[in-house]
Amino acid sequence: MSKTSTNRKQQTPAKKQGKKNKSQAKKQPVSVRVIPLGGLGEIGKNMTAIECNDEILLVDCGLSFPDDDMFGIDKVIPDFDYLTTSGKKIKGLIITHGHEDHIGAVPYLLQEFNIPVYGLMFPLGLITNKLKEHGIKGDMRVIQPGKSFRVGRHFNIEPLRITHSIADSVCYNIKTPAGRIFHTGDFKIDYTPVDGNPIDFARLAQIGSEGVDLMLADSTNVIREGYTQSEKVVGETLESIFRRSNKRIIIATFSSNVHRIQKIIDIALLCKRKVAFSGRSMINVVELARDLGYIKIPDKMLVDLNKTKNIPDKELVIITTGSQGEPMSALARMASADHKSINIRKNDMVILSSTPVPGNELTVANVVNQLVEKGAEVIYSDIAETHVSGHACKEELKLMHSLIRPKYFMPAHGEFRHLQTHADLAAELGMPRENIFILNNGDALELSSKGAKKIEEAAEADGIFVDGLGVGDVGNIVLRDRRLLSESGLIIVVTAIDTENRQILSGPDIISRGFVYVRENEDLIDAACQKAEEIIEQCFNKNMKDWNGIKTAVREGLKKYIYSKTGRSPIILPVFMEV
Repeated sequence: MSKTSTNRKQQTPAKKQGKKNKSQAKKQPVSVRVIPLGGLGEIGKNMTAIECNDEILLVDCGLSFPDDDMFGIDKVIPDFDYLTTSGKKIKGLIITHGHEDHIGAVPYLLQEFNIPVYGLMFPLGLITNKLKEHGIKGDMRVIQPGKSFRVGRHFNIEPLRITHSIADSVCYNIKTPAGRIFHTGDFKIDYTPVDGNPIDFARLAQIGSEGVDLMLADSTNVIREGYTQSEKVVGETLESIFRRSNKRIIIATFSSNVHRIQKIIDIALLCKRKVAFSGRSMINVVELARDLGYIKIPDKMLVDLNKTKNIPDKELVIITTGSQGEPMSALARMASADHKSINIRKNDMVILSSTPVPGNELTVANVVNQLVEKGAEVIYSDIAETHVSGHACKEELKLMHSLIRPKYFMPAHGEFRHLQTHADLAAELGMPRENIFILNNGDALELSSKGAKKIEEAAEADGIFVDGLGVGDVGNIVLRDRRLLSESGLIIVVTAIDTENRQILSGPDIISRGFVYVRENEDLIDAACQKAEEIIEQCFNKNMKDWNGIKTAVREGLKKYIYSKTGRSPIILPVFMEV
């Protein structure tokens, strides 16, 4: 009896201890990390990882276009190294909308990770088209505004419709065990949207009342006072232009702005004009939008671009790509007389229904000048209200902050000046400065029951360069060489050498590319050849046996000589043919 009683006494603490351990395990503090892999301190390349325990949720995966000094680079995508090496399990990618800076890098992501992609129908359609071009199949999962869905164990996500300059844009209310995160995506507040789907302000206010721990918000237009104008304003301006014109109208806009395209079609119908489309991306997006029901155009209105010559000018509208002056775009080819179907004539009216993206001002101006030189009447945003932004100005951002009332705030999507201005705006609205976090790409914001803290350089987040079919094989060293080649050119020093007797058999001969025109600078080239020969002979006399060392001596010696004579520093490439 005593033995049994003793055993029971010994077992009881063990059971209590087991229960205590389980209870402690349940009460262990859970944290969530928000890690921007792109989109901070820059325009474009938007991508954010939300990490909770062993799971990662990705928000958007976009690209950015190269700067002027990124010679030969086609696009820049986020670095996926952290996702590969962190050992965490990526549960899915959610898409806010279909602009290139939010979906352009999805094919490159899906080449490395087999994950589902969640979004509304239109952005998923755009992504599917991209995947076909890359020969990839993706797991596309259509979601509905207002209907929550779960990704993994830790992420309960509610998409809410938001107004932007592209159809099917959403913001996300993301519930995690460590707190609630609200991500605005790109947005503006448009009370009269073209598609008739306004923002659900009541639900936003309800989410704010329920309590939001962290808000990430679009900062692109925060430096602008007031409100962003409604898309309705552009429609009124374009209708006025169409009604008073008897000219052939060529209008350039973003191919992704299907609401704008639909408005142009509606106005053309009112003015009894037929419509043709130009530009590969424009044709592809319009075809997709028609299939999904986002664009409606009567078949009798639609005309093939190659058959527009038979249509009177006053009865035709051509909707084209090239509003940013891209060199190979349809409008740029029209302006330079390289378009196979359309020649700009004196009786044409060209409308740019856009504003230049920062960095594109010069290319847009060049296209406008070419069009004016050919006699076309050109109307753009400086002359008339042919475009409104898709991003919220200060007063709209204030409204979003007032509705959501987050405990912590992280400005997103913008250059540093935008992020800082947005942080100042949040402080003006009463948020404590210590609750506002400005991050760089690769930093982490950790959120838990103890509060929020910034962790610097938590992940690699440098941009990866895409050059042709190569992804990541061009780095800063290659770009530096390309920059040097563009600035001062290349000199190749070719010499045939008897390696056994250590004698020069022929040369040195110099080949110049982008340095000087040889026929007009023969004295300089001859003197440089003689200098190279002297350096090689000196190396032989010193009994140098390291051929790389001799090449370095030729490179450095010739570099100093050429700089002293020309003030230029071309890349010098010694080539020894050993006999």
